[in-house]
Amino acid sequence: MSAQSNAGAFNELIHAPMRLRICASLSPLMWAEFAQLRDSLDVADSVLSKHLKQLSDAGYVSTHRFLKGGRNHTRVALTASGRQAYVQHVNALRQLTEER
Repeated sequence: MSAQSNAGAFNELIHAPMRLRICASLSPLMWAEFAQLRDSLDVADSVLSKHLKQLSDAGYVSTHRFLKGGRNHTRVALTASGRQAYVQHVNALRQLTEER
């Protein structure tokens, strides 16, 4: 990533606690299954779905539905723009704490 893409940019959408936790959980991964993400965040399906929809509408996450063992599953991943927005947001938070 270039210095420009690593610059801090506070992101109101990502900053909400649950969406920040979602992005933080997905950032080291290529993808996670919905159920794994739900369990690791200890939230209800509806709560996770609501926040994923907001992140998806912004183009920050993508979802992929597939069949496995005759059951429906959903994979969730940060998009390139989502990963960049998350990194920039974290950098903005670091800059805020370092200004003291």
